[in-house]
Amino acid sequence: MGQALFNPQGVVTAKAWIGLGLLLVLPVLALARLAGELDWRVLLGIPVVLSTLTYFTYRSDKRRSESGAGRTPESTLHLGELLGGWPGAFLAQRRYRHKNAKFSYQVIFWVIVALHQLVALDLLLGWQLTRGLIQLF
Repeated sequence: MGQALFNPQGVVTAKAWIGLGLLLVLPVLALARLAGELDWRVLLGIPVVLSTLTYFTYRSDKRRSESGAGRTPESTLHLGELLGGWPGAFLAQRRYRHKNAKFSYQVIFWVIVALHQLVALDLLLGWQLTRGLIQLF
């Protein structure tokens, strides 16, 4: 999947930006729904900060990989994604061609993205999915 989203210089392509935009639709709608309850600066700031930190963690790990220095554990990269930095990880994977070819890594990354999509959808549905799961147990 990854190589088709790059140009030769590793610049994020329009196709990747469109993909990210589509992936952000549900989370942005969910955050907009929360805007009446929480300060919009917090709602916007936290995901932007987490994405930025995750992006630069990827960049640092790529540079360390190229220089043979100590690496950032994959669990740390995944934690950044899980906490909300997955958009930054998405961009960094494409910009730096990092962790995009490792299948086992990508499986976990896309499960994290899907989890964020599911939580956003559930929030938009008034937590119906969560209530249904609770009733099962």
